[in-house]
Amino acid sequence: MKNRIAMWAVVGFLIAVFWAFCVLATAPYTNERMHDVWLFAGISCLIIFVRSLPVSMYQVLIANAATYALIGLVVEALRKNRTSTHTV
Repeated sequence: MKNRIAMWAVVGFLIAVFWAFCVLATAPYTNERMHDVWLFAGISCLIIFVRSLPVSMYQVLIANAATYALIGLVVEALRKNRTSTHTV
């Protein structure tokens, strides 16, 4: 179970890295060029919704990895609970 949660955290980290590269690639005009994808970015990288606070890129990477680790913990706990109740 620990390995699965670690995989969730790695996926969250990689998603944040992807969005960081997208933002850096459109650096001078980020708001104009990424206007259509901000909702999808906000769903996959939840720290984006806290835009009013000044956070560094490293904090975004860590926060997204931690968020996905928590989501993975919940999903894996529910998955384990479901499979153990149906096993006879």
